[in-house]
Amino acid sequence: MKLRLILICLLAGLSWVVPSLGYSQEYKIGVLANRGAMQAFNEWKATADYLSNKTGKNFSIVPLEYDQVPQWTKDKKIDFVLTNSAMYAELNKAYGVQAIATQINQYNDRHLDKFGSVILVRKDSPVEKLSDLKGKSFACASRSAFGGWLMAVRVFRENGINPDSHFTSVRELKTHDNVIYAVLNGAVDAGSVRTGELEKMVREGKVRLSNFKVIHQISDDFPLLHSTQLYPEYPMAVCQHVPSDVRNVVSKLLQSLTPSDPAITSAKIVGWEEPLEYKPVVECLASIKYGAFEESASASGEDKKDNSVQSSASAQAQAPAVRTSKGRAVP
Repeated sequence: MKLRLILICLLAGLSWVVPSLGYSQEYKIGVLANRGAMQAFNEWKATADYLSNKTGKNFSIVPLEYDQVPQWTKDKKIDFVLTNSAMYAELNKAYGVQAIATQINQYNDRHLDKFGSVILVRKDSPVEKLSDLKGKSFACASRSAFGGWLMAVRVFRENGINPDSHFTSVRELKTHDNVIYAVLNGAVDAGSVRTGELEKMVREGKVRLSNFKVIHQISDDFPLLHSTQLYPEYPMAVCQHVPSDVRNVVSKLLQSLTPSDPAITSAKIVGWEEPLEYKPVVECLASIKYGAFEESASASGEDKKDNSVQSSASAQAQAPAVRTSKGRAVP
């Protein structure tokens, strides 16, 4: 009898310690920390808190460097991933991740769901045009950075420049801030960063816009300095092992956020929208023969109208398609 009472007490105690499955499940959001781990955590923690409060599940932020994102996705160490559009395209092809929302940024009063790359030199640099970069040193956050490198590579090659042979060096400095500082301090002759990063550092009082010169500047109605065409903004993507009900709820919750919500103000964006068409991203990667798209001479295909969740095997079989959460194939 005493033994039975002890067991009952132990089980009763465990019921207080172990929460229900709905509350014990943890979902990790891997965030590309292109301005450093601390900044990524500070900007996105409110989003994790918001999702935790709304779903009753535990969401947490995991800042990741460029080379960590693919490995952590492959190893299922994360459940959602917020990364650049090129890395998303590769993760989709390799591991079946699917975009569930596209980030919306803001500059002044303009809402922006596309971004580009800006090629920078110091104001007093003799470099005036792309061809002047031959024989110069260059910096980027990473060779995996879409806005920070790959977009610029496409422009270089279209203008007869091979970065590997025409630049004296290409330094990977891990963050866009480091690239901007390296150009400013003369550690390198030129660098490329994603659009908006220079303006952010100016707004934060870290640098002055007058200290820089933009090479191959494009003049159009896009409000940020840029040297390349524009591509769809960062997506929030879900990994294939996440249940469809969780994926759908997270997608709706993100898109229901308003500009005044803490999750949005902390992230320094203005919201989320239905995932955009990522075909231009695949075309860019195929044109420079990058990574998973190295053997793709061109990108072509057709939209799929089904709403089913694609398996990892089917996602790889249909390469180089990029799928959103609604099953649209982006070749």
